[in-house]
Amino acid sequence: MPNIVHFEIPADDVERARKFYGELFGWKIEKFTGPTPIDYWSITTGKEAGQMGIDGGMMQRQDPRQQTIVYIDVPSVDEYMDKAKKLGGSVCVPKMAVPGMGYFAVCLDPENNGFGIWECDANAK
Repeated sequence: MPNIVHFEIPADDVERARKFYGELFGWKIEKFTGPTPIDYWSITTGKEAGQMGIDGGMMQRQDPRQQTIVYIDVPSVDEYMDKAKKLGGSVCVPKMAVPGMGYFAVCLDPENNGFGIWECDANAK
């Protein structure tokens, strides 16, 4: 069964958001050094301390309507984009590669809620 594996928080002021979430929850938020087309910060939640948690990311908001998104790990982004459309959803960000990590797309459910789908693939280009 696909599971939630990642979340992303867009911010108008990344430094303000980093300070807020870092101080509120004690999350470690550091600049990501891997290949990305935009500046990106990795968020490490409580799982370092042996607690349950899902890590995430933060970036400069790209669109005024952009909201926090959760990503669900799936075996095939293509398959799940098609499945979402057949079930009444839509794709608002088509499949894109994160080089050396995998592929993602962002969809909307029939209620207009956004969610991401993620496919791990170390050969992604």
